[in-house]
Amino acid sequence: MVREGAGLGRSWEALQNPRHALYGRGFAEPVCTWHNGSLIHLERVCPTLKPMSHPNPTASTATAPCYTLSDFDYALPPELIAQQPAPERSAARLLDGRASTPVDRVFHELPSLLRAGDLLVFNDTQVVKARLYGEKPSGGRFELLLERVLGGPQHEVIAHMKVSKKPPLGTELLLWNRAGDALAARATLLGRWPDANGALFRLSLSEEPHALMAAHGHVPLPPYIEHPDSDEDEARYQTVFAKNPGAMAAPTAALHFDQAVLDALQAHGVQRASVTLHIGAGTFQPCKSENIAEHVMHSEWYQIPQATQDAIQETRARGGQIVAVGTTSVRSLESWARTGEATGDTALYITPGFEFALVDRLITNFHLPKSTLMMLVTAFAGYDHVMALYRHAVAQRYRFFSYGDSMLLQRARLSGPSSTPSPTP
Repeated sequence: MVREGAGLGRSWEALQNPRHALYGRGFAEPVCTWHNGSLIHLERVCPTLKPMSHPNPTASTATAPCYTLSDFDYALPPELIAQQPAPERSAARLLDGRASTPVDRVFHELPSLLRAGDLLVFNDTQVVKARLYGEKPSGGRFELLLERVLGGPQHEVIAHMKVSKKPPLGTELLLWNRAGDALAARATLLGRWPDANGALFRLSLSEEPHALMAAHGHVPLPPYIEHPDSDEDEARYQTVFAKNPGAMAAPTAALHFDQAVLDALQAHGVQRASVTLHIGAGTFQPCKSENIAEHVMHSEWYQIPQATQDAIQETRARGGQIVAVGTTSVRSLESWARTGEATGDTALYITPGFEFALVDRLITNFHLPKSTLMMLVTAFAGYDHVMALYRHAVAQRYRFFSYGDSMLLQRARLSGPSSTPSPTP
């Protein structure tokens, strides 16, 4: 259950250093404060953006809450975890949480909730069938989840391995076809990654990785979806506009968009742009320490195309709002804003108190308790407000997680240590 306003005796500034947030490490000593470094990068990539005000760190330390992992917990009946998608994408429910009082809607109402001149930013990554099953020389079975394709003549990949006993380096592993009744490829274990103590494995495949996954891989459904992957999952655990292969999980907030909604948005004058962030298995990585500053965020590759950079500047110039579709779009945009790097790896770790530079509104699904995504949405729309929305969603029997329903959030105003929902236009 949620604990309100827990304190650990550490200052608010200790949780807000943007450099440590970006690189996903534990935070520094509690002398770190917001500085203008991020705004210098922001002005370089988006010169039309208005400078953002910063909370007074000296004034906030006495009263600001300091969150622990348990603060991001909530009670969820297991039957509310969606095991199948809604019959139609845009028939999912939409919890309108822009104002202090929630409004229960249906997702196909979204176009009427946005304004002409607003910009929707989607993640156009494509989920690949990254889960492969196989057998060790001893006969023991294992599962591979391909995180990244390195390429090269040896068809090298980086993967998670689920196995009872890790095989030694140099072991040749057998990979089965999709039906599990014939050999599809062989994999040689080359070592750990990114170093000798890394949690992932580097392997060389006998077949081209993308072709192997397409022919024999399984849809990498999240661990809380209990059924084996099916043809329906192959179609529905994918957005209608996915085009850049490389994700191990879907940008689930975008699963609700169908062509009818996209057409209605266009008719309403809402603009569209895209980023790419290849979601890795780390998105399901649990936080293990009550001290959220000790969590090490996973790294994922992202890219902000020049056309999207231009669209953001044009939207700001005309007074429109930037509406991120999903937390991966948020992390991509905010990483770019702080570094000036339009492509690369990001381990941006967003917790309450983070100052958002680009995103005004967020469309997102309901997230796992005690997850970094819960931290992100509470940072965006205000801790008390988001936790109240989650209690409302449970009471109203919304469907949760990847195949579940969605919510629309407005970025909260920061006023010293507290935050409140911005007025809904």
